[in-house]
Parts: sequence; C-alpha cells; structure tokens
Amino acid sequence: MAGAGVPPYSIKKVVTVTKAYSSAVGAGEFVSEIFGDEAEELRRRGGDGGEYGATTGRPRRVGWYDVVASRYGCRLQGATDIALTVVDCLSYLDEIPVCIAYDIDGQQTVDFPTTSSLKKAKPVWTTLPGWKCDIRGIRTYEELPENCRKYIEFIEERIGFPITMVSNGPGRDDIIYRESALKNEQV
Repeated sequence: MAGAGVPPYSIKKVVTVTKAYSSAVGAGEFVSEIFGDEAEELRRRGGDGGEYGATTGRPRRVGWYDVVASRYGCRLQGATDIALTVVDCLSYLDEIPVCIAYDIDGQQTVDFPTTSSLKKAKPVWTTLPGWKCDIRGIRTYEELPENCRKYIEFIEERIGFPITMVSNGPGRDDIIYRESALKNEQV
C-alpha cells in the first residue's frame, strides 16, 4: 500500500468477491468439487461463457459453495463486505448443495484445516431449495425470488460477513446493492 501512496489505516472497506459456487484451476485440494454430468452442467452454465480456460479452453474444476474455505478466505483478506457473483448461473437447479463443514476422520469442523488434514476432508452438505427462474435483469434485492434471497442470506450468515453486492448477470450493470442483515458485523 505504501508504494501506492495509501497507508493501510486509510482503507475502511475491503470487498471480497466470491462466486455463488466454487471453481478452481490446476491441482490441489478442493473439498466441495463435483464430477461427471453434474459438474459439466454447472461448468457449461457458469460465469460469462462457462467455466473454461480463457486461453486454453480447458474445463475448470467446479463445485458447490464451500462455506469453510470462503469464510477462511474472507478472514485472511480482511473483508468488510462480500460481492457474491454469478448467482444467476444457479437458476436451473431444483436444489442447491452447500458445503457447511468438513468431516475429517469422523470429526466435523467449520474451521479451515492444515494442509495434511485438508487432504482427508470430506464435505458436509446441506441442501437449499432452488428458485427455478431467470433472475437476470432484476434490479433490487427485494425482487429476487424468495429462495434466491434465502440462499444468499444462508451463505451470509454462515460465512459471517455481509453480502452487500449480488451479481445476477454478466453485464457491468447486473449488480444489486443491498443492506445486509449482519449490519457490517464481522466474526
């Protein structure tokens, strides 16, 4: 920051961007990763043109939202606000799995583990109802389908950081700004 001429104490807001599902490039542990037809459908619908490498065209690894990894990432980045992106890509689902904890050797944890334990982690799922309608073009949070709002609020509550922006399409204007139920409280 000093090189940019901005002292750290001047930064009052840190917006962390997270997708409404998970994706990864390359090797490494990915607890909420999905495979087969389920993964291919999410990959095809994901992002702006799908979850494929921009240069190589290779399919990215995809999975359902991982609360444990997301909360850890938000803490490390000093998040004050969250922008939840590509929520519209989940509109086709009847139900949406969310990884809420990890099972490691029969013990559940909501804390991100060390690398050696992460290799043994299995996802603990909860399933939320989908909304089954196109949400692109909606401009206010209140206009989103109830199950979409419940999905966003569930994630917000579990990660412990306020989701103040929701993207519901690929366009620059496809962002809904909202007041958070958490009132900017951090865990």
